[in-house]
Amino acid sequence: MAQVDLLDALNEAPVSRFHAKAMFVSGMGFFTDAYDLFIIGTVTALLAKQWHLTTTQTQLINSMTLLGATIGAIVYGRLADRVGRKRVYGLEALIMCVFALASAGAWSVGALIAFRFFLGLGVGGDYPVSAVLMSEYSNRRNRGRLVGLVFAMQALGTVAGYVAGLALLSAGVHGDVVWRLLLGFGAIPSLAVLYLRRRMPESPRFQAWVQGDQRRAVESLAVYSEGAIAASISDSSGPAARMSLRQFFSNRRLMKTLLGTAGTWFVFDYAYYGNSVSATPIVKAVLGHHATVQQALAFNLLVFAVAAVPGYLLACAFMDRIGHRRLQLLGFPLMGSMFLLIGVIPGVTSAATPFLLLWGASYFFAEFGPNTTTFVLSAECFPTSVRTTGHGISAGIAKSGAFIGVYLFPDISKSFGLSGALEFSAGMAALGLLLTLLLPEPARRSLEQVSGEADLLTELGRQAPELPAPAIAPAAA
Repeated sequence: MAQVDLLDALNEAPVSRFHAKAMFVSGMGFFTDAYDLFIIGTVTALLAKQWHLTTTQTQLINSMTLLGATIGAIVYGRLADRVGRKRVYGLEALIMCVFALASAGAWSVGALIAFRFFLGLGVGGDYPVSAVLMSEYSNRRNRGRLVGLVFAMQALGTVAGYVAGLALLSAGVHGDVVWRLLLGFGAIPSLAVLYLRRRMPESPRFQAWVQGDQRRAVESLAVYSEGAIAASISDSSGPAARMSLRQFFSNRRLMKTLLGTAGTWFVFDYAYYGNSVSATPIVKAVLGHHATVQQALAFNLLVFAVAAVPGYLLACAFMDRIGHRRLQLLGFPLMGSMFLLIGVIPGVTSAATPFLLLWGASYFFAEFGPNTTTFVLSAECFPTSVRTTGHGISAGIAKSGAFIGVYLFPDISKSFGLSGALEFSAGMAALGLLLTLLLPEPARRSLEQVSGEADLLTELGRQAPELPAPAIAPAAA
């Protein structure tokens, strides 16, 4: 069947400069996402004295972007399945740029909370579109690595936030200027990739499976492959294979998958964001009340650079060999074990060195595990016509978990101590392990095999659109 030949061409296409460009353009969004999400803990540490923030105000400022991301991921995810990935791509980057600058100019607590919420709409919208585009551009052998590298840009964004904060404070810049600069810097990477995002080609899979447009699919394939894959162009069009929301939510197999992708991501983000956004006050508490924000930033930078960054890179390097689902099954219990050890070993939360080792290990196994794999799996397990919908719902539910974690972590720590809060995070990791069992193993399999695309079309009483068979030319050196 001609359609199979087209998909074979996509699934077997060698990694090219186009993939590297797409990874960079998509990844810079996650650089910005991480920078914007995690720098806020440093900002509120500076603002606490300047604006005399209450605990509730601090919690709202820290978590409001995540609430916006919950909505943005769901809305933009569905929109990208309706109108196309490319038509949405870039809009979310523009939103992040505008409201990063607006946050930097905030004149009151209420204004900052509002601007951070609208910033979150762009952050959330970036998740499903960037993830799914990279997934649909990728071949089956390297898909985990390519999509994982997009997400791994989060590590650079987080490090950039710590470095920027340290540099400004070490230079003696006044605290009232520092927090505004830190928030404003978030506009730079979004602005840098805005033009490039608008020039990316539409996903050939979306055009083939959802729109049934032969001409546009072949043209996008030529751009996608940089001429390595060529095909004759026909003027005829195949039938569109769209799936409605009602059909999506009434399909038991897809709901099981959604429970797996959204559930695992929710429990992970609860634990991860609750700890990470509160990292500066956590570290200050461990180092002692005499510790400065600058010392806490240096401590966090050391932990993240030594433990988290290698975790991201190793996940990308070995995910396709180990298995995406299998790596998540490995990462959840190891991450949870580190949280549990911090919670149950007496004195760890008041001793810098053992805390540093266990805290760093928790970051390593988070990145070399569920932080990367929840993102990748959600971009692989759904059919093309609802792929950004499924990923968007999963990311949105995950960010609601992050919102809850960030908002409640200070209260739980106050009531049960840091040890109790981390013990609860360990329990969430155990739940994530169980929910992972609901998911298939996508590694080295085509998106169509993983999602059961053809079977789903049969259930809907439709046929896959016919496309002309492409000819695979030798890849450019």
